[in-house]
Amino acid sequence: MWKPGDRVTRKSYGKDVCFVIVETDEQAGVAILKGVDVRLMADAPLSDLERVTDDEWQEYEARQARAADECLRLIRSRRAMDLEKRSLRREARYQSHPDFFERPGRVLHLDGDGTYLHKCLNMYRELGIRAVGHHVPEPQMPDGVRPLLEQYEPDILIITGHDGVIRKGKDWSDLCNYRNSGNFVKTVINARKHARSMDDLIVIAGACQSHFEAILEAGANFASSPQRIMIHALDPVFIAEKIAFTPISETVNVYDVVRSTYTGTDGIGGLETRGKYRLGLPKSLY
Repeated sequence: MWKPGDRVTRKSYGKDVCFVIVETDEQAGVAILKGVDVRLMADAPLSDLERVTDDEWQEYEARQARAADECLRLIRSRRAMDLEKRSLRREARYQSHPDFFERPGRVLHLDGDGTYLHKCLNMYRELGIRAVGHHVPEPQMPDGVRPLLEQYEPDILIITGHDGVIRKGKDWSDLCNYRNSGNFVKTVINARKHARSMDDLIVIAGACQSHFEAILEAGANFASSPQRIMIHALDPVFIAEKIAFTPISETVNVYDVVRSTYTGTDGIGGLETRGKYRLGLPKSLY
């Protein structure tokens, strides 16, 4: 007997992704699943499920930890080079006033999954990014985004959760063929009513297999998923990090920012965008 919270894989997909059961319909013989580390919502026949053993789970967690550590290593390496460049910039601009301070961009993160939101907030702290997060179910995001924008006035807005193509092989240009892309599109549109300029408010939106073109057209700076593939839970965080630490006088290199994610250009794409990192002075003594 399957129950919500059980960790499973799908035999027909070669057990490639670890899921948690959200709900089951015993009469129909179907389970609704959400990915453990990918932002995918899917359904599967109960007969296709296989339970994840404790040993398999430990191996899976270790593999995910190694992947996260590798992403962090690459980010820190890149940030060290960026810091050296900024140091030269500071010397040139503030030779007579060395007591400057730094202010990276602020993030507001709306997530349809509370567990993923917790992971992302931990990563923001690890990366030194000022961020606030709210768990908002995807259908509630369109109405909830503007009050939160007015409350926090962030530099960067992340709109994410779970998504997925409902009927593979059907019309991928039809928003109705996606679990939550329509909600993400409406949320981006409402966010742009608050801040129309793509340089004032940077919007990153989407999840696994999301309708990339529609989300960008709605006004997002970055969106998933160009090739309708799965994206990792932390991919939006790595996009935000690059933007938050790129000086406002510079344009974020689209290739560099996407390269910092797990899935690359197949999973996330976007538009030229100005950074949100600022220098200020003097540094307060209090």
